[in-house]
Amino acid sequence: MNPQAQPSANDEMRPEYDFSGGVRGKHYQAYQAGTNVVFLDSDVAAVFTDSASVNQALRLLVKLAKTPIKVSRRPPNKALQPTRRAGPTKRRRRAARG
Repeated sequence: MNPQAQPSANDEMRPEYDFSGGVRGKHYQAYQAGTNVVFLDSDVAAVFTDSASVNQALRLLVKLAKTPIKVSRRPPNKALQPTRRAGPTKRRRRAARG
């Protein structure tokens, strides 16, 4: 603290606070650009413990949202056929005949 400054009775600043090395307006431009403060619900905050994990999940969501989905408007040419079971092999057929 500046030794010439005398703290007044109304001064709420504590004498141990020293702003002599401070820079005025250091974050002014960033503040003017705007910020996005988002509050997460407690269940979501338990999963995403830091901003990097939130950003990674949101980027993946944006990528998936932009992925085109191929939808066929035509009905399939053939109806679904039941799968055939493999029949007995030649050995089994011969053995069954006797």
